[in-house]
Amino acid sequence: MNQKLKILLVDDNRTSLMLMGKLVEQTGLCSPVSYSNPLAVVEDLPRIDFDFAVVDYQMPGMSGIELIAELRRHPGNIDKPIVVVTGDHHAELRLAALQAGAMEFLTKPIDPVEFTTRVRNLARLCEVQRKLADRAAWLRAEVDAAVGELRRREEEIIHRLTLAAGYKDEDTAAHTIRMARMCGDIAREMNQPPEFCRDIELAAPMHDIGKVGIRDDVLLKRGRLEDPEMEHMREHARIGGDILEGSSCDLLQLASVIAMTHHERWDGTGYPNHISGTGIPLAGRIAAVADVYDALISSRPYKRAWSVQEATDYIAAQSGRQFDPSCVEAFLRVADRREPATEVAA
Repeated sequence: MNQKLKILLVDDNRTSLMLMGKLVEQTGLCSPVSYSNPLAVVEDLPRIDFDFAVVDYQMPGMSGIELIAELRRHPGNIDKPIVVVTGDHHAELRLAALQAGAMEFLTKPIDPVEFTTRVRNLARLCEVQRKLADRAAWLRAEVDAAVGELRRREEEIIHRLTLAAGYKDEDTAAHTIRMARMCGDIAREMNQPPEFCRDIELAAPMHDIGKVGIRDDVLLKRGRLEDPEMEHMREHARIGGDILEGSSCDLLQLASVIAMTHHERWDGTGYPNHISGTGIPLAGRIAAVADVYDALISSRPYKRAWSVQEATDYIAAQSGRQFDPSCVEAFLRVADRREPATEVAA
């Protein structure tokens, strides 16, 4: 043992207390923390550091059983071994002590050999418990480090995929970043869990990754799309969902959901699966609002950029039709706090 264990000794008989203290020191394994008054122990409890305790049963002001109950009330003492010293052999007393949290008994008058043997045994038990606790803490740290590294790799994969999604279209690349930030803001405004808010902001940039499967003559067309071209463009939602589907990575699973559902509408007239209402995953409902808003305030060869007010009014007007009303309410609160000058996208 590198560090001596501390034994809390409580006995109102000072002679007995001194004897136990000397026997503890003679083991070479432990050092005593001695009290002759159980009420003083209770008063000092938050500051007392000990590994196991030896408590006399019969003491003025508070019995050993009552003291054990007080010791056990403190979370740090729940699993610490406690021995009761008593000259009473009644089964009822021993049962009460066990129920209070005692682990073993010593008989008065104290036999030095028995006492020393019990102390050594308990010291070994405490040392094993300490090593197990250290091992558990080490394992937790290792697991946390591994999970953190895995998370960083997942985020890098998502970043690379996002770059790939916008490789052929600079407008798409800039749009994904702004749209993702808005998704995070809306989620936070809806009081979603911090993990969800973080993940949706990380996953949302891949909502248009399916555009890698769209023909260049359609994707890069500098004018309005004809009906057949629009039908082909709409395939990007399904393609994106298929690309990302089936991953064991939580972020990619969320990205798949967003890619597949961000063009669904609250009233069921969206695509590709015509889902309606709360049948659309929340991430898709949030992404739908953020995606349309950023598209409206962005200039394109075939359209002017709408003003922030025009785009905001449109989102509000589509509440309950195109968009989830709760998402729209959250979006409007977010938009109200933003500076209009920073919202107009190139």
